[in-house]
Amino acid sequence: MFFNKNLFSLASNVKKKFFMVIGSGSFAAIFTIYQAIFLASIIDEVFLKGKTLTYERNNLFLFLTFSLLKAFFIWSEQYFSSDVVKYVKAKIRAGLLNKIKAMGKVRLAGERTGELTNTIIKGTDALEKYFNQYLPQLFLSALIPLLILFFVFPRDILSGVIFVLTAPLIPLFMYLIGSIAESLNKKQWKTLSRMSAYFLDVLQGMITLKLFNATKKEFKKIFEITESFRTATMKVLRVAFLSAFVLELLSTISIAIIAVEIGLRLLAGKMEFIDAMFLLIIAPEFYLPIRQLGARYHAGLEGVAAFQRIENILNFKIPAVPSASVQLSSLGSSPIVFGDVTFKYEQREENALNKVSFTLDPSETTAIVGPTGSGKSTVLNLLLKFIEPTSGTIKIGGGNLTEIKSTAWRRKVSWLPQNPHLFLKTIFENIALAKRDAQIDEIIEAAKKARIHKFIQALPLGYNTHAGEAGSKLSGGQIQRIALARAFLKNSPVLLIDEPTANLDPFVEEQIFESMFELMQNKTVLIIAHRLNTVRNADKIIVLNKGNVIGFGTHEELFDTLPFYKEMFNIYRSA
Repeated sequence: MFFNKNLFSLASNVKKKFFMVIGSGSFAAIFTIYQAIFLASIIDEVFLKGKTLTYERNNLFLFLTFSLLKAFFIWSEQYFSSDVVKYVKAKIRAGLLNKIKAMGKVRLAGERTGELTNTIIKGTDALEKYFNQYLPQLFLSALIPLLILFFVFPRDILSGVIFVLTAPLIPLFMYLIGSIAESLNKKQWKTLSRMSAYFLDVLQGMITLKLFNATKKEFKKIFEITESFRTATMKVLRVAFLSAFVLELLSTISIAIIAVEIGLRLLAGKMEFIDAMFLLIIAPEFYLPIRQLGARYHAGLEGVAAFQRIENILNFKIPAVPSASVQLSSLGSSPIVFGDVTFKYEQREENALNKVSFTLDPSETTAIVGPTGSGKSTVLNLLLKFIEPTSGTIKIGGGNLTEIKSTAWRRKVSWLPQNPHLFLKTIFENIALAKRDAQIDEIIEAAKKARIHKFIQALPLGYNTHAGEAGSKLSGGQIQRIALARAFLKNSPVLLIDEPTANLDPFVEEQIFESMFELMQNKTVLIIAHRLNTVRNADKIIVLNKGNVIGFGTHEELFDTLPFYKEMFNIYRSA
């Protein structure tokens, strides 16, 4: 684990700054050596040879100069290191967010929100110590001892040999203990990710837990997970403290050996005092970089453990989309044609759609009906470009939907889901998401068409009222109306609707239907239909069952010719 190439490659664009970190640390070490040389000389001249401090002013001046230079390069090391960390963290977070955006809601369905959040925030933060502490120290722990040996061997070969023999003991024990700590760090990180995911899951489902009186059971489970994380953390800390103790002990014993052999030879008159003083001063500095590497080794382990999860997300393969070739300007007058479209989810054995073919005509409303699991949502996900067909084509104006960039296509599409999401922003900001640089007059006009303007106006802060997290301050009908206002504001030629009135009372449903019919004028509309009003008013109905189109036509035609549709319609009516 001493060096992770994939992790180091993240700093490829700031390698110059990283090597400035190494260079600054090396220069600081060089000036430390010269400090030791001049300090040994000053002590030798003043205490043994009787020189005055005035006589030593040049040496004192150089000593202070080297001290200032050392301080400057230590600051420089931290400065460039901070720049490297900022770049790497920004790059990783941008990469993670772009990858999650590219994965789309279907591919993300198998991921846990809390775990992803933990990876983006805490996982990226864990890399800070890796790049700021461990990685620079890995290089410096090799360079600085070599620099010191360069000055030690000409003065005393025996001390140099002792340095060379004792120095490898520290990284050896660090590696032996670190191999145990590595597995513990991985376990701790997995426990933290699972705990974060579980906490968020419980918070999101708190209402349901209260309704079923299951809060005590879940709180007990949270305690168990927290205790598991505490145990994993304490195991890591136990090994970390043990390794720190062993490394400090080894370095202390090594320095003691150097001090004893120097003292004995100095008493025997076989060594000059100035050389002995220099070696005693520099000995702790020789072992310091290796000791610091040992202390920061666990920061490196934590960073690598976090990076493994980050790397899994960054390496997630998403099929490449060809460059745009369809002229979207003519979309309003072009049909959307499904030709033998097949799609299969990775986790399932059966196809969600089997060679499905149908046409969505411009300025017409098409409804798709079918039992649960028939493929209705898959059709919507294909049209929203959250997924691409396994085989077959979706043609628009003679071009293929797969050849259109997602951003360009979605500018032409509005989506009204069953459960629209409102962000923790003002009502104005939530509606304005549909159009860049939307003016207040446009927002108000869209709200009026959605029949929500009077309600908003009656609020104390009007359009500046916060909707609450996920629209918690509003009712279901009000949330749907705000989503409808977004669609009016966007006014796109294609409208995809996933029965937005499915969870509303009949009175509110009727009002929203009236607004929806106004919105649907002169648009290519596809509705996932569950309600009778939607089915009866559609220009064409497509019936799906087990991923196959088993019939299409008007309500009357299907009711008379397709028993499956008639039975399903009667079930809807009696519901």
